[in-house]
Formats: sequence, C-alpha cells, structure tokens
Amino acid sequence: MAFRKALKQTVIIGGGSLVTVFGLSQLIEYKKTQVIKCHLRVPFADELPTRQAQLAALQDPEEFDVLVVGGGATGAGCALDAVTRNLKTALVERNDFSSGTSSRSTKLIHGGVRYLQKAIMQLDYEQYMMVKEALHERANLLEIAPHLSAPLPIMLPVYKWWQLPYYWAGIKMYDLVAGVHNLKSSYVLSKNKALEHFPMLKKDKLVGAIVYYDGQHNDARMNLAIALSSARYGAAIANYTEVVRLLKTTDPQTGEEKVCGARCRDVITGQEFDVKAKCVINATGPFTDSLRKMDNQETKNICQPSAGVHIVIPGYYSPDNMGLLDPSTSDGRVIFFLPWEKMTIAGTTDSPTSVTAHPIPGEDDINFILREIRNYLSPDVEVRRGDVLAAWSGIRPLVTDPNSKDTQSICRNHIVSISDSGLVTIAGGKWTTYRSMAEETLDAAVKTHCLSAGPCKTVGLMLEGAKGWTPTLYIRLVQDYGLENEVAQHLASTYGGKAFDVAKMAQVTGQRWPIVGKRLVSEFPYIEGEVLYAIKEYACTAIDVIARRTRLGFLNVQAADEALPRIVQIMGKELEWSEEQRTAELEAARKFLYQEMGYRSRSEQLTKTSEINLDNQEVARYKKRFHKFDKESKGFITTVDVQQVLESINVHIDENALHEILNEVDLNKNGQVEIDEFMQLMSAVKKGQVSDSRLAMLMKTAEETLNKRGPVTVDRSGGGF
Repeated sequence: MAFRKALKQTVIIGGGSLVTVFGLSQLIEYKKTQVIKCHLRVPFADELPTRQAQLAALQDPEEFDVLVVGGGATGAGCALDAVTRNLKTALVERNDFSSGTSSRSTKLIHGGVRYLQKAIMQLDYEQYMMVKEALHERANLLEIAPHLSAPLPIMLPVYKWWQLPYYWAGIKMYDLVAGVHNLKSSYVLSKNKALEHFPMLKKDKLVGAIVYYDGQHNDARMNLAIALSSARYGAAIANYTEVVRLLKTTDPQTGEEKVCGARCRDVITGQEFDVKAKCVINATGPFTDSLRKMDNQETKNICQPSAGVHIVIPGYYSPDNMGLLDPSTSDGRVIFFLPWEKMTIAGTTDSPTSVTAHPIPGEDDINFILREIRNYLSPDVEVRRGDVLAAWSGIRPLVTDPNSKDTQSICRNHIVSISDSGLVTIAGGKWTTYRSMAEETLDAAVKTHCLSAGPCKTVGLMLEGAKGWTPTLYIRLVQDYGLENEVAQHLASTYGGKAFDVAKMAQVTGQRWPIVGKRLVSEFPYIEGEVLYAIKEYACTAIDVIARRTRLGFLNVQAADEALPRIVQIMGKELEWSEEQRTAELEAARKFLYQEMGYRSRSEQLTKTSEINLDNQEVARYKKRFHKFDKESKGFITTVDVQQVLESINVHIDENALHEILNEVDLNKNGQVEIDEFMQLMSAVKKGQVSDSRLAMLMKTAEETLNKRGPVTVDRSGGGF
C-alpha cells in the first residue's frame, strides 16, 4: 500500500499546475494472464475502407465517443486503444500518418540507457520508473509487430580501463531493470573479439567492449500499422484532414463552454465538415500548443521542441547485425551508429528549435555527426561528406517549463492534461511508450467524460501484418509468385502477412527471372506493385510513397528522385490525376527531397563558387580526360559528346538517364558541362564532398577503356596506300 501511495497522480484537470507524471497502470508489471481476453470484432478484416468512405464516416451525424487529432504514433495509439474499448472512434491528421516526428526517429525501441544513467547519478526515481515502463513497452512492441521489429545488439566500445567496470555495471543495471522483459543478457568482449564483430572500429587504445540489446523497428511503417489496425477495428481515420476550429457547446447546468467536436477540412478537396464527439484528444506532438490555444488563447505553452538530425551513409560503414553507441560525444551528447535497411543510420543531435511542419537538416549538424563517427572508426575508413545519402531532422515534443532553455537535460516524460472545456491533451513521451501513453490518456478521457468503455485491450494485441507472419514467409513468396529473394524478404519484413496482397499486385517482368516484381530502382527492393498497394493504405501523394509507405527517401535521395517519375505515373493513372496534378506532385516531391531529406545539403557540396583544390598533375590528368569527350575543344561537353564516346566503346545508356547524369554536374543548368564545372566536380571528389558522381565514374571508365585499346594502327585504319 505504501508503494501505491507514493505514486503520483496521472491527470491534471482544469487549471492545475504542470507536473510530469506516471500512472500506476504503467508501473505494475503486466502479464498476459492478467489481460482481459475478450473477442474483438474486426469489421474490416478483409479489406480496408477507402479514404472516401472514411471521410463519409467522419461526417456521420451521430456523434463519436472520441475524436483524436493527430496521426503520429501516440494519436494512432489512442485511436486503437479507444476503438478496441468499443468506443465510436474518429481520427484526423492534417498531413499523412507518421509524417512528423514519428517517421524521423533513431529507429530504436528502447528504454533509454542515457536516462537510466541520469536516474542513478541524480537519484531520480521518476526517470528510473520511466525507463522501467519503456522496457516493458519495448517487449510488448517487439511481440505485437514481429515483422517490423527485432532485437539489435549494440556495442559500447571502451578505450579506458576504468570505464570497463563502470559501463558494465550500468548496462547490467539496464538488464536488471528490464527483468523478465530483458531481450538478451549483455556481455563483455575482448579487444580482439570486438574488432572481429566490428572490424571498422578504431583499434588504437581499445580496451574492449560491452554489448547490450535493444529493439529496432521501421518507425513509419509501425505507425502506419497502428493506424491501419484501428481502421480494421472500425475507427474512422483520415489523413490530409485538418482541424480548422474546435466546436463548443454551453453546458446548461454550469453555463461553461465544453468542446464537442471539431470543424475539419479535407486538405485535398477543400471541403469542410463537422465531426461531433463527446471527447476530443489532442495528440499533435510538437503542435500540441497550437490546438490548446485553439481551445483557449490564454493557455501557456507546455511543449519545448528540440531538433534531432540523423544521417544515412552506405551499409559498409557498419556490420549487418550490430550497432554502436558513442556514450559521450565531444559536447556531451549520445550518438547511435546503427545498421538499418541495409544502410547505416547515425544520430542524433539535440538542439532547441522552432516548431515547423517541414524541418530541414543543417549542414553543421551533419558535419558534427560525421566528426563523431570519425572518432570511433579506424583511420583506414575514410568518412566522407559525399557518402551522406540522406539526412533529416525530427522535432521531439519535449514537455518542460516554458522558461527552460536547455533541452539536453530534459527527460521525455509525458503528461495528460484536461482543460476546463474538456479538451484532453497527451504531450511529451517517446516512441517506445506510445501504447501506455494511449492507455493512460483513454483512462483519463473515459473518467472525465463519463464514457461507457471497457478496460484497455492493447497489451498483446497484434498489429496490421503480424498475423500470418513467420521468419520464413519470404520463401513462400519466392515459390508462389516468382519474386526475387531480396524483394520477397523486403515484402515480408514490411507487410508481414499482408505481403501476399502486395505480391498479387506485382507486375509480370517478362523475364525468365524474376517472374513478377518490377523494381522502382535497381539497387533497392521496392517494386511498382507497392505503389498501388500504398494507395490502399491511404497514400495520397508521391511523398507518402517515397517517405512512409516505402522508405526510399530516407535511404537515398538520389534513388528516390530517380524513382519519382514512375511513381507519379502509376499514382496518376490510379487516382486519375491531370497532367497539371502530375507535374505538381513531381515538383512537390522533389522539393521535399531537396529541403527535408538532405538533397539540398548534398547538392551544395558542388557549387559554382566551390574552391578547386587540385595540383598541377591532377589538373593536367583531368583536362586530358575531359578532352577525350570534348574532341572539338569547345570548352564544354553535352550528352551528344558523351554518347559518341560511349558508343565507340560499345556502351549504351538511355538518353534520359544521360541527361540526368550531366544535370547533376551542370551547375548553371544550361544543358552542358563546362571544363570548370568538371574540375570542381573532381576537386569535390578528391575532398570527399562528392563520393558517387555517376559522370566522374563514367568518364574515368571510358578513358581507361580507350587507353587499353591504344591508337589504331595504319594497316587497321585502311591507310598506307
């Protein structure tokens, strides 16, 4: 009893002071045997309703029990929790599901080693309980979506002897706090074993390493799985539907205004309509205060946003099955270095920012992460700026005192707040604890608004795609449909049991093998059939497809840019877009890649003002290479010049592809590459600012082929008579 009394209350009602809190239900170790097992009806088990049908359902004159505003992890979690309690549920999201912070995470499902360290060092019971709760939720999330998540070993390299017992004790405490939910026991590696597991690690002064386990997931797809699961159970959900204003009614007994729904607008068509609800839940992440001020303009801000930048570099920078943790960067932050989708993801930074729907990764943050990577990798591994394939910034919705300026020391706790008018706000928290946050929010909503609802049923509730998934499911896809092995593995790990529905939509290739499954780009396993399936998953724009239905935009911005025309073509045909709409979609998606996915920072590595840093021998060598293509000494080359040289060595490249290759280097966009632009390119390649220029590789290969042939002899040329 004393333990129960020591716990703080969960909910803040009315004008109460802000307190960061946890509820009792999240602190008690839950067990499957304690979960109330009852049959849940799944109205849309066979096929999801269309977006048009969902919009029609939102306009039902009969009021909803719950209207959730926000389609991120927490909002989708609230919708799933509500609908499985037999509450009539609606959810609206002004952009796409997971378009904000929920798709821009470190991709970890974790309790937070950093938070546990702070809890112990500062004797902070609140942070300790937050870690304990998160570790319980980690186990649940790995269980309910096994196709989208998996345990990941993470190495903590040690370079000082005294740190070995210190870090070992901390990591063992992490195992102990997890208790029965511990994934695997941590262990110590010798220097040689550490290098065997992570060969690109810096050897100098390495003492050994400690390996512990956390979870990893495909965050945007996980968010989507939660949202789609709520739709399966009967929730009316719609993306690209924004709240214009909150609806209010006057309580006849008290005379006070109460929130009773929201005026919504379909962003795509502009149509406005009312969604009436007994309870409105604000789960808008970084935009929490915007909706709170819509309720009461005088309310104080409770959210202090923090920006976290991540970069993606080639997969060869890390082993396939082990991550790396830098526990103390040069400025005291923590950097993760993790394998993800056959690439390597590194991050994150932590700095105050303003709230925006379109955060842009800064060059300073990108270079900071690269510097930290260099500190831990062997000198043999050259970490180049040009190897950054994508970069993004996510805004963490930290809950704090509005006067605080330091976000690094803020723990991502959450609060549930209820305004005088009855608006329920869930703010703060972290990805891993979305389910327990949703449970706590619905408990508060049910109690405050006197809703008739059963207990929470989301512990152990399998998400979209989990049913029917097995580790060997991809083999059936290969055998039954004739898909490539890599494509089949991708479909199984992305869609789970729904992968067969995607395979049915895959086109015949016309080749001996694979029989079906045309790729969008050659180096990634995404296929054209996924674009069609994405529309069934409520994808409305090309950005939805490259960023959240597939993850191509997060993995390689150039590859995503190359895939866009075909994606727009497929979507345009299916959604009956006009030529103007198709052009607008293509431009919007390229703007997204350019600004939000790091293409801008990448392209700015090569500019007209770039300094040329080449010695005399290099200048002479590159001029000679350039003139093999510029045979008329015009001072520039065009696609025609390149095509003629390639044909002479029996190499054939599509004309459109050749235009794209030259366009990457054509800085003034005049349709030709001048010798100065070529020299700037080669200088950028030398400095590591550009690492995968197709034109540089093409011209080098062509030159080598021409040199091997040597000059044509007189007798072979038909001369000498």
